[in-house]
Amino acid sequence: MKKNSFKIILFVLSLSLFMACTSKKPKNEGWIQLFNGKDLNDWNIKITGFPLNENFNNTFRVEDSLLKVRYDQYDKFDSHFGHIFYKNPYSHYKIRVEYRFVGEQCPEGAGWAFRNSGIMVHGQSAESMELNQDFPVCIEVQLLGGNGTDERSTLNLCTPGTNVVYKDSLWTQHCTNSSSKTYHGDQWVTVEVEVQGDSIIKHIIDGQVVLEYTKPQLDPRDPSFQKLLLPDKNIMLTKGSISLQAESHPIDFRKVELLNLGDD
Repeated sequence: MKKNSFKIILFVLSLSLFMACTSKKPKNEGWIQLFNGKDLNDWNIKITGFPLNENFNNTFRVEDSLLKVRYDQYDKFDSHFGHIFYKNPYSHYKIRVEYRFVGEQCPEGAGWAFRNSGIMVHGQSAESMELNQDFPVCIEVQLLGGNGTDERSTLNLCTPGTNVVYKDSLWTQHCTNSSSKTYHGDQWVTVEVEVQGDSIIKHIIDGQVVLEYTKPQLDPRDPSFQKLLLPDKNIMLTKGSISLQAESHPIDFRKVELLNLGDD
């Protein structure tokens, strides 16, 4: 090999290495396991009517390496909505969850809560919730299962205490259906949510975006609005808590993982 050709090859290799090292990458490369499969040490529990971290009737538990929501110690649901919050808030990320609905709904659970759970993003902190508050102010990505007959999409949007911009308009409707298919039975379902600060949020299943919207924000009509409004009066939601929901139907979570897209 000629000397000049060797120098050119070295230059190209060095340039490629430099560009690879200096290109912009997610703050933390790789997926972070929010649920470690062993315990709930990194999570906080809030159940309606009970103080923070009082796990009423062992609603949230870890068994067989699964994060489970169970109602075997309940006589009736009695509106004890539950949420389990990861310890850290995030702003720009993807969250991936594997879930399945199992068993029978708790007695006196609402009809709409049949095979119903959710991933709550851009939420208020667990500590800031009122004792008898049912749901955190947040963007809710609904997890829904079919009844074996009727169509029922999953990854719908609900907005407790919030609004979004959808189809270029301020969207104040509480729940909005996605374009996903129905998932019947006790099958495992894998979903992703991409959250980009106060810009865009995407609901993704089977590699397809089934719902997207922009500009998540506080709803001035909600009783918690003034309490959660920042001193600068900015209503946009740029970051917040992540939680999983317990709404009266047993559910298993096999994986809860996060890809950091730029948070410090």
